[in-house]
Amino acid sequence: MAVAGDGGKGCVAFRRERYIPHGGPSGGDGGKGGDIVFEGDDGKTTLLDVALTRRLVAEGGEPGRGKDQYGKGGRDLVVQVPVGTQGFDAETSALLFDVDAVSKRVVVVRGGRGGRGNIHFASSFDRAPRRAEPGEPGQERRLRLELKVLADVGLLGFPNVGKSTFIRAISRARPKVADYPFTTLVPHLGVVALDTDGSPAPTARRGQHIGASFVVADIPGLVPGAASGAGLGVRFLKHVERTRALLHLVTLDPGEGRDPVKDFDVINAELAVFDPQLAARPQVVAMSKGDLPEVREAWTKAKKKFARRKIDLKLVSAATGEGVRDLVLTLHALVKKP
Repeated sequence: MAVAGDGGKGCVAFRRERYIPHGGPSGGDGGKGGDIVFEGDDGKTTLLDVALTRRLVAEGGEPGRGKDQYGKGGRDLVVQVPVGTQGFDAETSALLFDVDAVSKRVVVVRGGRGGRGNIHFASSFDRAPRRAEPGEPGQERRLRLELKVLADVGLLGFPNVGKSTFIRAISRARPKVADYPFTTLVPHLGVVALDTDGSPAPTARRGQHIGASFVVADIPGLVPGAASGAGLGVRFLKHVERTRALLHLVTLDPGEGRDPVKDFDVINAELAVFDPQLAARPQVVAMSKGDLPEVREAWTKAKKKFARRKIDLKLVSAATGEGVRDLVLTLHALVKKP
């Protein structure tokens, strides 16, 4: 719940000075209530701080006082949130704001206007008005906040195809890696730094000279029915909505009887159900775990099938580094297109 500050009430007062027996009205206005403002902060990565604060309340305005003194306005409550935070009305689900840039400020609820003091109500008919306005109440709104990661490239694929291993190989991100599905339960962002020769530099330190960089999001694996909530479902599909390109990883998984081409079709069908525009985004398709002999053999056959669809199926191995540099350069060229 976000509650802006109430405006201060106006004052009823009169001048009481020596030798001025009939002093006029001197009640000042109340101060404006404080707003609640959300500001993008690149140092924040989660909404945990806001989630733990059930009620956000801004300061109210001070009441007016005599001798024409106006009340002080309430201080705004500035809430730092991660870049990519969206706010929805909890009742109507309408999108209210989108903090999509660092230092971007959005007024979520506005403070009430201060009431006018009796100095504003004097007239030729009423030279000693005894009325003033109460302050307006501040706005209140129940919010639902969502965080959509901001990345240039979104990693797609079935669980256990090697997405986390790949992002560890090209960046300093360290998602958990294990040989079972749904190892990744939250999105991970990795900054891919390129050396001046175009090679990935996952160990680049602050201040080191690099050629360029872009951000990759490791999205938890998708399964059939993800757009309807199966597996981890729409909890994570929304995180690829902002990406400029998609890297789709497939691999050989004989234990589950899957086929790389069928896997590719299933995931893209889920994207189309979730958001047709997302499914139409540029994609690079690669077969991971290329260091395994059976995967390399399957790649030769799958490459021909993908070629019929005018898709160049690449082969990469995060373990040996084979094909990684070329794949990174292809992704960089995609995201830097105007």
